[in-house]
Amino acid sequence: MKKYCIVFALLIIIIVTAAVFAQKEPSAESAYLRLHIRADSNSAADQAVKYEVKEAIVEYLAPVVAGSESKQQAVAALKAAIPGIEETANAVLAEGGFAYLSHAEIRKEEFPTRVYEGVTLEAGVYDALIIELGSGKGDNWWCVVYPPLCFAGEAGVGVQYRSRIWEIIRNFFAD
Repeated sequence: MKKYCIVFALLIIIIVTAAVFAQKEPSAESAYLRLHIRADSNSAADQAVKYEVKEAIVEYLAPVVAGSESKQQAVAALKAAIPGIEETANAVLAEGGFAYLSHAEIRKEEFPTRVYEGVTLEAGVYDALIIELGSGKGDNWWCVVYPPLCFAGEAGVGVQYRSRIWEIIRNFFAD
């Protein structure tokens, strides 16, 4: 009986190991959803309002993406929220006396290598929520909206870390 238990335990270890190595690790480009807010120009006023818009947008988006358990859920939530995103940005612009409006959309875009909160995102093409203020030709502000690195410590939303190996083991024994 003892031999059967040992063989069974080794078999489980082999299966779990094979499952871990058989799954292709997603690339950073496919795992992250970025947020990019572009100012109308590099004038002091346009740069200042960009940060005001950023504060309002982060506050607006925190509850929108808080319940997302995958990037796909976050993208769907953001797509549904685009009218509210533009309304939020436009309200800040109008309050500041700016004549231009914002435009928001989710699209693929090339980004350089960046380090954010100890996470290095390699250069590449990422899905991103792009918010252009006016012409969008000024300097920009960016962060990661999924996983919610922008919101760490803000609006009660934190980063949730997961262990892929633990998920595989838990799913194996759940069946």
